[in-house]
Amino acid sequence: MNKFIILLSMLLNLLPVGNMKAQNTLKDSNSPVIKFEMDTINYGTIMHNADGFRIIRFVNAGKEPLLIVDIHTSCGCLVASGPKEPISSGSKGEIRVHYATERIGYFLKSITVISNAINSPKILVVKGKVLPDPGIPPVTTVNK
Repeated sequence: MNKFIILLSMLLNLLPVGNMKAQNTLKDSNSPVIKFEMDTINYGTIMHNADGFRIIRFVNAGKEPLLIVDIHTSCGCLVASGPKEPISSGSKGEIRVHYATERIGYFLKSITVISNAINSPKILVVKGKVLPDPGIPPVTTVNK
């Protein structure tokens, strides 16, 4: 019986959230809409300690000002920052991205952009491969 009550209360707690989300989606066609040039930042294959900075551009395709509330990255090796001021309707903005290219090998990370846009949060993918430093011989293991 206790399990049933707990399950029922959990389900009832979800109803207002779903209802509010539906209202938010239908809320207003004037809401800001964030549209990125691309959803993936592909570094490709780059040299060890290469320039790790990239810029990804976006536009506010809505009618109200767009405000970037927060930007999260999936690890400490990736840093991203965006504009602090509102982006007016039709205006462009950019997010600066830096990957720590001293880390060797393939990488696949994400950036979550949280804003007041109707399509928020937006997740961007960051990927690539950092080659080993040609001046340092590779580490070899010896089987005993």
